[in-house]
This record gives sequence, C-alpha cells and structure tokens, in this order.
Amino acid sequence: MARDYYAERNRINNRKTEEILKDLPPYAFDYFVGVESRTSALTRLNYAYDLRVFYQYLSEKIFKNTPVVEITLEQLESVDAFIFERYLLYLSDYEINGKRSTCDEQAKKRKLASVRSYYKYFYNKGLLESNPASKVTLPKIHDKEIIRLEVNEVVDILNEAERGDNMSGHMKIYHQNTNLRDVALLSLFLGTGIRISELVGLNVDDVDFSSNAFIVTRKGGNRTILYFPEEVADSLYAYVRQRESSNRIPKEEKALFLSLRNKRISVRAVENIVKKYASIVTPLKHITPHKLRSTFGTNLYRETGDIYQVADTLGHKDVNTTKRHYAAISEDNRRKSAKVIKLRSTD
Repeated sequence: MARDYYAERNRINNRKTEEILKDLPPYAFDYFVGVESRTSALTRLNYAYDLRVFYQYLSEKIFKNTPVVEITLEQLESVDAFIFERYLLYLSDYEINGKRSTCDEQAKKRKLASVRSYYKYFYNKGLLESNPASKVTLPKIHDKEIIRLEVNEVVDILNEAERGDNMSGHMKIYHQNTNLRDVALLSLFLGTGIRISELVGLNVDDVDFSSNAFIVTRKGGNRTILYFPEEVADSLYAYVRQRESSNRIPKEEKALFLSLRNKRISVRAVENIVKKYASIVTPLKHITPHKLRSTFGTNLYRETGDIYQVADTLGHKDVNTTKRHYAAISEDNRRKSAKVIKLRSTD
C-alpha cells in the first residue's frame, strides 16, 4: 500500500526531529508535543530545523557563551523586536553544521513564522508573560515572475523524453531503459498537476485505467482521487506494461515509478529527471517538478477560467494560493495588449 511509504517517511522524519531536539532546550519538547495533533511529521521537522537556526543565532549573537540547551524561557522573553530584525539579517548569510546557508524572502518568512508559532505556544500556556515575537512583522514577499513551460515547450520536453534526439551518446544508453518511465512521469506532472511527493508515493494499485483515475495522498494524509486525460493514460499504460513484463523487479515492490535499481524512485531522482530534459529543451528556464505543476495550473485556468476548479485539482486549501496562476494569465493579457498598440501608423 502507498500508505506504507508515507508511514515510513513519517517515521524517518520523526526520528530526525528527535535528533534535533537533543540539541535544543528541554522545554522545546513540550512545544512539539503540543502541535503534534495538528501538524504533519514533515512540518514538525521543518519547525525543528528553523528553531535550531534561531537558537544558534541567540547562542552566537545575543546570549554569547550560553550553550543552546541552557537558554531559558526567561531569556527567550527578553528578546525584543530589534533582535528579531537582526535575526532576519543574520539569515541572509549564516553557517550551520559547517555549511553556509542563505535565505531568500520566502525562507526568511517561513523561519520567522516558525519562531512566532513557538513563542505563541508558550505564551498561551502562561509560561511567557509577553510575546515579543508577535510584534515583528513578517517580511513582505515580492511577486516573482512565474516560470512555466509554454505550449511548444511541453511538446518538446515530452518528445525529448520519448526519443532522446538531442542527448549525448552516453545519455542515450540509459535512455533506452528509462524513456517509457520518463514520458509517463512527465505526462503525469503536466496532465494532472500532481506534487512530487505524491508522485513518488504512488503504488501500482493506486492507478485505475478503467476510469483513468488514481489515488494520491495529499498534504496532511488525506487520500484523494484524481483523473488523467487519455494522452496521460496512453503513456502511463505503456510504462506499466513494461514494468509488469520485467522479471528483475521484486514481487514485493509495489511502487509505481522505479529507479534503475528497481526500487521506489526518490524525490531527488525525479528532480534530476525533470532537470535533464528541461535543460535540453529550454536551458534558460530553471524548470523543476513544481514548475511543471504551475504549467498545469496555468493551462487548466486558460481552459476553464475557473480558479476554484484549479484550486481543487491542485489540492490548495486556500484559493489565494492558486491566484498566482491567474496572475500568469493576466501577464499574457498585458503582453497581448502591448502588441496591438501602434505609435506610428504604417500606412
């Protein structure tokens, strides 16, 4: 069952969180117990990463010579708005575990939001008399250009995955064994808007060709039925037939998409597959699995004009998250407007 995959992933994430908690003050454990019922294991792991960076900042820059595990709640409460603002600057370039890291606007906002949630928990429990983190405004996120594939680029990337015409000789050797898988994988992204984690978690028995549907596990663990068009069905069926005919795949392996080692494909491997074909077809665009998802969302909105349908299909809980696809359409309209305006008559 696909649920076995997600259960194992949750166990791994929980173990990672437990390891990070060993390096945080003992009272931090209470926070993670408090949010367990309303957060996923992955969300809690990200909270742990974010809090580790915040405590490192306090230990290095504010409460100097105080080990992280010895920082008290009283010291947390003494942190003022200026210290939080300097923390955002610190996130622009810092080192953790011997590795340099930088945060863009979105990453800074997420890390500060994690800290605010942390403070709010202890304030609501009466363990802090004030909540200084609540007085700090989250960084404003500036709109970025939406990067997606154009219609001709969608055709090109699928053709390249199918035929490998522009690959080097070395790449073509592997391509002979993976082209059906890669076409099916790319088609599923572009034809359904599936998330990369959802794709990796798919099992063979999650797919029903009689109704052109499959079951995905959404964020939060909810199981949802999605439908795919005939073109996706054709590429997916061709891959499944090849998979079933292989005698090298262990019978107990239920994952739909497999690596060359005939094990469930990893998130990193899928990212590399998308990068490989996109770099051939459109080298100036940084195309990721999420950009393929954006391509689907934009195309679906073009066809339906229904932002709520797009939100539902993509699994967005908040339609505002989906409106960036509408912004992409607005951008197209503005570009068309520029083309129809003439400053000098050609007559």
